[in-house]
Amino acid sequence: MINVSETAKNKLTSLMSEEGYSIDKDFVRVGVKSGGCSGLSYDLTFDKATVDTDKVFEDNQVRIVVDKRSFLYLVGTTLEFSGGLNGKGFVFNNPNAQRTCGCGESFSL
Repeated sequence: MINVSETAKNKLTSLMSEEGYSIDKDFVRVGVKSGGCSGLSYDLTFDKATVDTDKVFEDNQVRIVVDKRSFLYLVGTTLEFSGGLNGKGFVFNNPNAQRTCGCGESFSL
């Protein structure tokens, strides 16, 4: 399960609308790919379809899709959004990450 904070939901709703997606029927695709200064990095996109191997969740009225491989790395993660002067953007609070980089966009297990 991946959780979505209220601030992340609000930002996702706004961004999806700007890009022609609907929070009610489309998905937020969350994944993990190789790269970043800690070895793995997060990937966040919008999608209109799923494949058979995807895991689908809904939290805080946001439909989330995760591919099978990424799911193992993301169980229990909370997606948050941090705005303000620092302008950090989306933040993944991942309890599985043993080490993260300073920017918070990559991690290792």
